[in-house]
Formats: sequence, C-alpha cells, structure tokens
Amino acid sequence: MPDQLPEIELEDRGSKGRYVLRGPGGAEAEMTFTKIGEHQIIIDHTEVPDAFRGQGAGLRLVTRGVEDARAAGKKIIPLCPFAAAQFRRHPEWADVLKQ
Repeated sequence: MPDQLPEIELEDRGSKGRYVLRGPGGAEAEMTFTKIGEHQIIIDHTEVPDAFRGQGAGLRLVTRGVEDARAAGKKIIPLCPFAAAQFRRHPEWADVLKQ
C-alpha cells in the first residue's frame, strides 16, 4: 500500500464512529461503523473521494477496522458493499467476520 497516504485516524463517538484519512484540500476518505453491544460492529459505509482513488485508501480503512476488531475480540458485520467485497477477497479475515 502506498506510503504517501496519511495516518488513519479513529473517531469514536460512543455507539458510532469512523476511520478517516485526511488529504490535501480537506479531502477525507472514511469508513463509518456502528457498535452493536460490546462484541460486534457493523461497517456501514466506505467513501473514497477522487483525491484518494487508486491509492488503496478504501482497503487501508477496512484493514484497519479488521485489525482493531481482531485486537478487541470483536466480530464485524460488513453491510457496506465495498467492505463486504473486501471480506470476500480476504479469507484471512474470517476470524472477525460475523457468520
């Protein structure tokens, strides 16, 4: 994944949150999520503006969510079509996928 992308920031607002990549000119790539109890999260939406296209930003956001869920012992329900597609492409994430 490209090294020129900025650090992913986590904004946790209680039952909801998002992972954000902030770029030049105020562009933001984001993946939003909703917490379901203590052990599950839903990935609601992933949005990557043109400023980030082709740089792997969306995959980086989903990967960070997977890493954080794994570390916290949580399961993910990927309702977002992009996130669901990434889970299909990454069978190594099966341990955090809510079946």
